[in-house]
Amino acid sequence: MHTFHAFPAKFPPQLPKLFIRELTEPGEVVLDPMVGSGTTIIEAVLAGRRSIGFDIDPLALRICKAKITVLNSGDVCVAGQQIVEKAQRALDKHQSTLEKKFNSRFDDKTREFIDYWFSAHTKLELMALLAEIEQVEDDAIRQFLELTFSAIIITKSGGVSRARDLAHTRPHRVDDKIPRPAIPEFRKRLEKNTKSLLNPVEAAGTANIHFGNSETLPLADDSVDLIVTSPPYASNAIDYMRAHKFSLVWFGHPLIELSELRGRYIGGENTSKFEFAPLPDLSSSIVAKVTRMDRKKGATLHRYYSEMTRMLSEALRVLKPAKAAIIVVGSSVMKGVDTQTQDCLGEIGESVGFKLAGIATRILDRDRRMMPARFGGQRSTQIEERMHEEYVIAFYK
Repeated sequence: MHTFHAFPAKFPPQLPKLFIRELTEPGEVVLDPMVGSGTTIIEAVLAGRRSIGFDIDPLALRICKAKITVLNSGDVCVAGQQIVEKAQRALDKHQSTLEKKFNSRFDDKTREFIDYWFSAHTKLELMALLAEIEQVEDDAIRQFLELTFSAIIITKSGGVSRARDLAHTRPHRVDDKIPRPAIPEFRKRLEKNTKSLLNPVEAAGTANIHFGNSETLPLADDSVDLIVTSPPYASNAIDYMRAHKFSLVWFGHPLIELSELRGRYIGGENTSKFEFAPLPDLSSSIVAKVTRMDRKKGATLHRYYSEMTRMLSEALRVLKPAKAAIIVVGSSVMKGVDTQTQDCLGEIGESVGFKLAGIATRILDRDRRMMPARFGGQRSTQIEERMHEEYVIAFYK
């Protein structure tokens, strides 16, 4: 299930699995307030816990919900094969109809984006697939098929668009790239994902996934037994929406809507009309250092630590006394200044009322963590140099 769909910088399942099994009992509540690809949620379900997840990224929610849904693989295979056959037939015999569907589906700005990143033939292939997927009556199966559709667009390499490196959220158009044929790619991806469907016997726990902001959780005080989450980097170092919009536009999200939503992500760069939080000493000094180098970057970092202050305050509120919150983060360098994210968040957590148990360091395995790729024989990249390790912060209430 963890391989259903590419997702940048997702942490290895062994981390949440360890904390969930050691720090909670079956039936207790595990929260991830920023679910991302759903790693914590899946491991909680497999461990027989009750999991709750929130995110504002529409694709993250789709990925997580599909991963934890129990489906009959035979039913999925039948539905998928029918879609492939009908889509191919429509592509062979009804291209004009597909062109009309495409032109009526998107607004001008969104259509311009798709025209730039997808070839004329690929657009028709994808339109043919999507038109058939949307006819599937079973919500759970349709959701799984839509995720399979998205997975052939956002990939580590290859893929059906003109973009390179979508899986790492740093797309670049390659004019001489030959996109892979979408319908055969969909068939192959469907076979792969179907083999990894959640086994009903393994699904010992439950999951509830919701659209929601980690800074204002609709949960009661003292209602959660464990929090395990991995917040984004500051300053959009990994810009999720930059890649996710390649799939989301096909699902009916106008480009302008996605741009507005991107501005609300934790770690975003827009600081106009933003409500900054007061910071403790170390965090404040780091922000001041960055500000002296670049005022805008300093404000961006202040925004990030402000958002994390509110997130940690909410985490403290909903967590039961004597229970733990595990935060897995990466640091970064802004204008030559190490943001010391792990130490700043440790300090911020203590300032809102947490006890800090400790901070551990993990060296990143680039292949497993899916960090930005190298090109052109580069030995390393600027972003890679900033992201070579991550930190596990352990708080308790």
